Amino acid sequence: MKDYSVTLKIMAILADGEFHSGEQLGQELGMSRAAINQHLKILEEWGVNTNRVTGKGYCLIEPINLLDQTVLSQLYHINNVEVIPVIDSTNQYLLNNIDKLNSGDTCLAEYQQAGRGRRGGKWFSPFGTNLYLSMYWRLEQGPAAAMGLSLVVGIVIAETLIQFGCGDVKVKWPNDLYINDRKLAGILVEMTGKTGDVAHIVIGAGINISMKSDPLSVINQHWTSLYQEGIVVDRNEFSAAVIENLRHALTIFEIQGMAPFLPRWHVLDNFLNKPVKLIIGEREVFGIERGINEFGALLLEHEGEVKAWVGGEISLRAANPPDLR
Repeated sequence: MKDYSVTLKIMAILADGEFHSGEQLGQELGMSRAAINQHLKILEEWGVNTNRVTGKGYCLIEPINLLDQTVLSQLYHINNVEVIPVIDSTNQYLLNNIDKLNSGDTCLAEYQQAGRGRRGGKWFSPFGTNLYLSMYWRLEQGPAAAMGLSLVVGIVIAETLIQFGCGDVKVKWPNDLYINDRKLAGILVEMTGKTGDVAHIVIGAGINISMKSDPLSVINQHWTSLYQEGIVVDRNEFSAAVIENLRHALTIFEIQGMAPFLPRWHVLDNFLNKPVKLIIGEREVFGIERGINEFGALLLEHEGEVKAWVGGEISLRAANPPDLR
């Protein structure tokens, strides 16, 4: 990967949102103003808005609360966390290093160049704006024991958001978090291992913290962020809490499975007892969502019968009452 160390040094200087003169930056970094401008262009490509005023210098439109590995390690006594400011994908990074990892090892990034969403989609990842987190977990019981794991992750992140003042957050089966029917976060669980073998699991989460717009119009659904909901969080404190809560919950899940999490899901379920439709390829199935079962499967009441649905290619959508048939 290209060396962005100088760009990141400029970012660290400008993160306070104050003006910094070109002369000051040049002296600190040993480079010309023309060279500084080239690095500012890179920041803009990453989604960082900068401003230049003659006689004052350069500043960010707004300060950025940068992730700090030292601060993270002090919060909740969090360890085994690596902050990599610029990365292709936090999930892919852990997958590439899976043989060296222990359960709970975590990677955080400020910016993903190739962030991934579910079903091969791209995850929009502007610099310093959101939370891009991946955690490794090893399940000795094998891949079958991982059923419902993405739901547990959703529960934990939602409950952590509530802990930080976001009372309206809801979960959507199997891997999203919503506020007022707008997407706040997504979860991507990737796994290696065959039946009978140990399951190596990488859990990825993207959570919209302070994103204000999508200038490239790459997000194809209604979305929101904590900022848009009037909620301000310290990204280091929030990240540490998510990591701590995930590690605790996954330890419970490893021993007890989904059972302890079922009531917690039902409290948070965005579509519980509401009309929905399942999209399975080109097929649509309409019904009333009745929660989940002990395996993490979605329960759908259709034509008077409740059936469990599970599968990576199934998408859940809201449905209006006239759609039911």
